[in-house]
Amino acid sequence: MAEGIGAIVVDLDSVIAQSAGRSIPEVFEAEGEAGFRRRETDALRDALASDTPVLVACGGGVVLAPENRVLLTAGAVTVLLTAPLDVLAGRLRHSPNERPLLAGDLDATLAELASRREPLYREVADVVVDVSRRPAEVVAAVLEALEAVDA
Repeated sequence: MAEGIGAIVVDLDSVIAQSAGRSIPEVFEAEGEAGFRRRETDALRDALASDTPVLVACGGGVVLAPENRVLLTAGAVTVLLTAPLDVLAGRLRHSPNERPLLAGDLDATLAELASRREPLYREVADVVVDVSRRPAEVVAAVLEALEAVDA
């Protein structure tokens, strides 16, 4: 999809893992969530400062930091990818060890995280796209929504 809009892709989790020299779970273990969030803000700020158009893949908690919400509002067209919690839970059951904040009761944790994060995402989102469809349909919907924002 990034090629379709002439952008490079920056995955914040990958940037954080590379700069820390460890996996995201290891960053959480060594630095806690606060350390991870500091790194996340730095990575977001750097990505959005690029002169080249970028498609930034943010982690779910990026909106928790007020500075990040300002960055997303001022420096980006922000697309909220959303799906019903049962769809997300079905997808996430395959990678529980990769997401430290999802340990324990996945359904309850997702509901709690969504209740805190969704209003913040809606505050900064220019576009909202449901991702409970096939990937090709999601890409088409995102591109169509971005065209409408640019119009």
